[in-house]
Amino acid sequence: MAGASSQERAAAGGPDSGRSSWPGWRGRAREWDLVARALRAAREGRGGVVLIEGRAGMGKTCLLKKAADVAASARFQVGRGAADELELAPLAPLKSAVEEIHGGRLAAGRMNAPSSADMRLMLVREVCEPLERLVARRAALLTLDELQWADPLTLLAIRSMVRDLSSYPLVWMLARTTDGGPVSPLDRLYGGLERDGADRSMLEALDEQAVTEVATDVLGAAPGPDVLALAALAEGNPFLLVETLGKLTAEGLVETADGHVRLTSEQQPWVQTITRKRIDDLSPATRNLVQVAGILGQAISVGDLAAMLGKPTSELIWMLDEAMTAGILVAGVDRLAFRHELLRHAVLETLASPVRLALHREAGLTLLDSRGSAVPAAPHLIKSALPGDARALLGLDRAAREVLTTSPQTALDLAMRAIEISDPTDPGRFDRVATAVDALTMTGQVAEATRLARETLGTAPPGAALRLRCALAYALVLSGRPGDAVAEAEGVLARPDVSDDLRGFAESALFWGLMSLRDFWKGRERAEAVLADREYRDDTALVGAHMLLGQFAMVDGKVADSFRHLQEAVRIASTGSVEAIERPFPRMLLSMNYKFVRRLEEAELSIQALAEEIEMLGQTVQAAQPAFFRSCLRLAEGRLDDAVAEAETGLMIDEELGAHVFDLVGLCVLAIVFVRRGDLDSAVQCIDRYRSERGARGMMYGGAWGRWARAVVVDATGDPDRALDVFRVAYTDARERRWTLLVEATAAAWMTRLALATGERRYAEHVVGTAEELARNNPGFPVLAAAAAHARGVLHKDAAALAVAVTDHPDPWGRASAAEDLGVLLLEDTGRSGDRTAVGSFEEALDGYERIGALRDVARVRARLRKLGVRHRHWARTERPATGWASLTDTERAVAALVAKGLTNRHAAAQMFLSPHTVSTHLRHVFSKLGIASRVELARLAERHLADSEEDDRT
Repeated sequence: MAGASSQERAAAGGPDSGRSSWPGWRGRAREWDLVARALRAAREGRGGVVLIEGRAGMGKTCLLKKAADVAASARFQVGRGAADELELAPLAPLKSAVEEIHGGRLAAGRMNAPSSADMRLMLVREVCEPLERLVARRAALLTLDELQWADPLTLLAIRSMVRDLSSYPLVWMLARTTDGGPVSPLDRLYGGLERDGADRSMLEALDEQAVTEVATDVLGAAPGPDVLALAALAEGNPFLLVETLGKLTAEGLVETADGHVRLTSEQQPWVQTITRKRIDDLSPATRNLVQVAGILGQAISVGDLAAMLGKPTSELIWMLDEAMTAGILVAGVDRLAFRHELLRHAVLETLASPVRLALHREAGLTLLDSRGSAVPAAPHLIKSALPGDARALLGLDRAAREVLTTSPQTALDLAMRAIEISDPTDPGRFDRVATAVDALTMTGQVAEATRLARETLGTAPPGAALRLRCALAYALVLSGRPGDAVAEAEGVLARPDVSDDLRGFAESALFWGLMSLRDFWKGRERAEAVLADREYRDDTALVGAHMLLGQFAMVDGKVADSFRHLQEAVRIASTGSVEAIERPFPRMLLSMNYKFVRRLEEAELSIQALAEEIEMLGQTVQAAQPAFFRSCLRLAEGRLDDAVAEAETGLMIDEELGAHVFDLVGLCVLAIVFVRRGDLDSAVQCIDRYRSERGARGMMYGGAWGRWARAVVVDATGDPDRALDVFRVAYTDARERRWTLLVEATAAAWMTRLALATGERRYAEHVVGTAEELARNNPGFPVLAAAAAHARGVLHKDAAALAVAVTDHPDPWGRASAAEDLGVLLLEDTGRSGDRTAVGSFEEALDGYERIGALRDVARVRARLRKLGVRHRHWARTERPATGWASLTDTERAVAALVAKGLTNRHAAAQMFLSPHTVSTHLRHVFSKLGIASRVELARLAERHLADSEEDDRT
């Protein structure tokens, strides 16, 4: 076992331990080297991931078990879990592993969210938080087996937790069987983890040498040619090989002579016969018991087994003893289990297919009657239910409703199976479709939700059609088809028989569709009518009306009115009975309003409240929003590195969740940052992805801001005429122009400059006129006056106006840009005699650009100064190095300092008003820049850096 310590080799039954305690170790030196390396790294404070895969019987489970033994002997905390084909409860294997380390059941968090909430985020947090606290104290190994059967939430949690806890001494060992079960989501998980640095190994069949070594270990002497010939029938499968050799020994079919083991009979039994014989040797009653146990799954509750057999547990004792003595079943803490999945399969093969189906149906109905939940029965009903099976359909419906908020993908699978076996005339079929549409929307599969709803509406009765059309309207909004969403919502509202709750839901969907279309004028009259009739209106409709009127006020240039409507929408959403999917949206809009007018402290507080609300409500599809909004805020503050970190965090969250509805915001932030840094290739790639992404391009401010980002990139690549074409609607349409100038505070001067550069002075005049109108009508928002002054200075070559922008603009990039424009103007007005004044403005611009890391702008201003003969000067800011402590940004230093003090990611996040995901992103950047891989190394470096700083202060 190259690379492993002698202690590890001994504990694992390797060469240092004499006769191996695990014969299957033979031929697995590479895998054990991966395990040893990961454990050694964890002892040094680093984390790691080992991915194991292979056919059934190749030794995956034994490998995990021995790794756990090695880790326990090295004083690691050890947690073990395994997925089961017939277990649908979300997070079951992961919770089991964490609870083993925790030493008891995990405490359930607040579950008082609305019934329509998506609880996945909360459930993942309830597992991640205690695990983070545990691994912050001591290294741990977490093994998860049979992941081909894992529920979708477990796979999501693994992907998220591996990333978020990567800085801790935590080793993950994940195993899956490759010849059974669904694999596509698991393929994505394994592929993503491998790209992030996980070690991956496929357990192949044992070679001849390893087979000989295993036979020697099991038989106690070297095998003869006849024994090896029989062993070859196992085809290198360690489990079947050990099973065969053990049975030969137990049956007295081998003997030792002249130091070699040989067969006592010339007739060679087949491997499959030996495995089947273990079952056939059981008494009829016990054979029946293990057959029923095989139907119930790999791990079996004794109570469920007794219920299926219709006997009290006391009458099963002798049969259970016989099954365990025969090596078929083994006892766990609270359940029985088959000794190996291959044994369970061999047992199931003794049952004819119709008998298996009948037993699964019986198991499903038994569990429906005996459990408070329908979830345990659902896997059996999926396997056995036939078209029109009323009891099975009721069970699947119950189970789908139960897991919708905790595992919507599982709910989708259940609902789709129920739809398959529903009679076309069954009234319940359309409720099942609505459940499936809800599940698809919750998981971000909005295109599929739209397709399914549309396919079903043609045959749905009126009552069912209304609910389905409401669900369709929301899916259409999220899929970037607001016009169709408006049409569906209007169709529902036109019906005289629509219920009050569906009316409110439809009105809200209508308002969202109109906002996405920015057709506020069409919705204004209906929104005002809703507010006028507020005593009889649903809270969801009231929130939608206030949001639409808030957006209308902003586009109409009445900023204070916009804030008033959105603050009222937040109040109602926080205190009223509003649908869970609706509640975060008012705060989203309010957060961005604060950002638009550069009230940055209020924006920060609002985003923090938004993040807490999304997590409390479990709105998974919106989980990335706080990170994207913070990226916009950091860009406005001139903190480009932090803007990138937040945008990357948002994109990472959406990638994990499969919900890409709001990726466009993050891509636009990255594109603008890349332009300012001079990385135009990366900026173009972001815009190309922006244009190809499917999602709600028009939602909220996305259209105007995204259009501005695209134009900035196109202009930076040297094509101002095409940039003008991208932005032409904002020049020619007064409403779009107002909206754009409010959404982006630096756009007014930029648009003016672009229009002049392309010979479109009248466009520039339109921009300046609109900017000045906005400033006059909204005196309580100084950013508008500064933006108007900057634009006016560019158009009219007004040095005084530019000087006002240099002094008053709250955007650091905007101030630097105004200073550069002032320098250009001074140089034009006074010629060489004005060089000194122009140089002062250029130096002020250079200092501003340097402070925020806008390297492309820095290079341009330096070139201007060189033309003026300024070649040597004291730069206000030295360029940050690429590595080392000095390379860290302010935020990265703050994160590093807190983590070095021993704070967990979540505690550091709470202190810095960030998300744990963002802290994890910053830590990865810190580790990369410092060339380290653990929190222990970070603490040492931080202590050394502090000591060096104190020494420098003394000298």
